[in-house]
Amino acid sequence: MSAQNKAGLGALLTPEESVLVLIDHQPFQVANLHSHEPTMVLNNTVGLAKAAKVFDVPTIPTTVLEERGGLLVQGIQDVFPEQKPINRTFINTWQDERVVEAVRATGRKKLIIAGLWTEICVAMPAIQAAGEGFDVFVVTDASGGVSKEAHDMAVQRMIQAGVTPITWMAVLGEWQRDWAREKTVPGAAEIQAQHGGASGVAFAWETQLLATPAASDAA
Repeated sequence: MSAQNKAGLGALLTPEESVLVLIDHQPFQVANLHSHEPTMVLNNTVGLAKAAKVFDVPTIPTTVLEERGGLLVQGIQDVFPEQKPINRTFINTWQDERVVEAVRATGRKKLIIAGLWTEICVAMPAIQAAGEGFDVFVVTDASGGVSKEAHDMAVQRMIQAGVTPITWMAVLGEWQRDWAREKTVPGAAEIQAQHGGASGVAFAWETQLLATPAASDAA
């Protein structure tokens, strides 16, 4: 189990301490994704990937047997066009030394994982990495399983191993933390507008209202 403190300010995510691993968002896995609506999971994952780019969080995309299971979905690959996903044979990503070395090379200990399927390709590396001293966070709404039960049981199992469940908008919020951090505000706002669902719609509406002169001003 991760020895990291699970409470207090230090338990929250910061961009400087985070590293993101995206696991197996591929056509074969999406085809049997039944715990969530698939387009929602892909939307959330692309939003998460864009957030990592805005906040300069190192991101390691991975695939498994991509020659059979399909390439990384285009929306994620488009965020990191210069990166070729690490293509594995191991079901457990954390048993592939290339992935582990890439994570360790960042020097960061807050490991954020999202992937398909939750009960296999997310749970295995999350549990193992937590046992090796990483403070592991699993983005539950950018992950999914073959059934709701499979996803839910995997999340419960990971919690027992010391892993912290979190949602992608919560990750974005913890990375931003302070709206006075002006450098990342435009990027964070754009991501919310593109991928934040009703929050994005509300933000666009607020922007419209702020840009619309009052009737007294227009007179």
